Amino acid sequence: MRLWLSVIGLGEDGLSGLSPAARALVEAAEVLVGGERHLAMLPEDGRERIVWPSPLSELVSRLTDYRGREVAILATGDPMLFGIGTTLARSFAPEEMTIIPGLSAFSLAASRLAWPLDRAEMVTLHGRPLEKLALALYPDARILVLSHDASTPAAVAAFLSERGFGESRITALSHMGGEKEARLEGSAEAWSGEVADFNTLAIECVAGPGAAWLPRTAGLPDEAFEHDGKMTKRECRALAIARLEPHPGALLWDIGAGAGSVAIEFMRAAPHARAIALEPRPERRAMAARNAENLGVPELDLRHGEAPAGLAGLPEPDAVFVGGGVTPQTLEAAAAALKPGGRLVAHAVTLESEEVLLAASAAHGGELTRLAVARAEKIGAYRGWRPAMPVTQWVWKKGGSGRRANRP
Repeated sequence: MRLWLSVIGLGEDGLSGLSPAARALVEAAEVLVGGERHLAMLPEDGRERIVWPSPLSELVSRLTDYRGREVAILATGDPMLFGIGTTLARSFAPEEMTIIPGLSAFSLAASRLAWPLDRAEMVTLHGRPLEKLALALYPDARILVLSHDASTPAAVAAFLSERGFGESRITALSHMGGEKEARLEGSAEAWSGEVADFNTLAIECVAGPGAAWLPRTAGLPDEAFEHDGKMTKRECRALAIARLEPHPGALLWDIGAGAGSVAIEFMRAAPHARAIALEPRPERRAMAARNAENLGVPELDLRHGEAPAGLAGLPEPDAVFVGGGVTPQTLEAAAAALKPGGRLVAHAVTLESEEVLLAASAAHGGELTRLAVARAEKIGAYRGWRPAMPVTQWVWKKGGSGRRANRP
């Protein structure tokens, strides 16, 4: 396997800002790929040119036809930071690619404002929902945002104002590193002015008295979710998330997802955590979709289906939560699919589903816990404890061998 695919990060200064090695790769390429802005930086010399297709996924299939020819892809800044390089790396081996990064927009913005980059939240809204910003929002946060276009600054300002962060300071930095570099500043609540399409935002968050934001720790208030009453409640949800052990990049199956609360909190708990939420009722899937958007994880993968049949063909999970439809068949299918070391957490409220967990525990071990919560409520002129329905929790961890003997 030989190197044939070059990915070159460009700045606003174009070819003049490239190193000699990067320039040589561009000059040697038979095929040039990039956005119209990138390709316009190069002189017309008869070489084949490909403008980013839409959707971008089509580029990968087209590039396979060029394997073995010299291809140079021109990208903005650092291709491996929210860039085309991450997409290509999923389809092409490192031995096929030469990647030469330029300065990222985040690095340039941090240098303009003297912000420590390692302490800033970094978010891309390029081709992504505005709701992604909710995950990075908290008092005194410093957020760097890759904008989608000229409309993004005003949309971000409205988003912040609606959530009680109207006093936050926004700086829009356009065309950094080039002759057209510009800067526009203002508060979110008073934002105005025109910004170029190619811009990056820096936000210094100021939380007003009624600011609406939510921590990434498990156990969000039940009121944070739209639900129909049949939802894993706050205390039980927090304990379930703790036992599911979310970590960066981990995949959860949420079986019988309902309003999606467990899947959403799993994704919020660790960077790049993912979840597939299986729910047969369309009205609950719609609720879960709205909850995911409002709580900053719009990429939640919602699927129609019932376990165990609906689990067939899904990618291997790192963790599984069974909150509805607890049956021996579902536990067997979920455990079989788990990666070695994966965690299975199941909750039972009814006597029938509790019997399933008791039998699974007796046969295969794991931990059984009875979760009982009571809340103080008004009883006439006084207060008393009103208990919620107890929940039986079974936690099981798959052994390293992954043999069938280890499965429920």
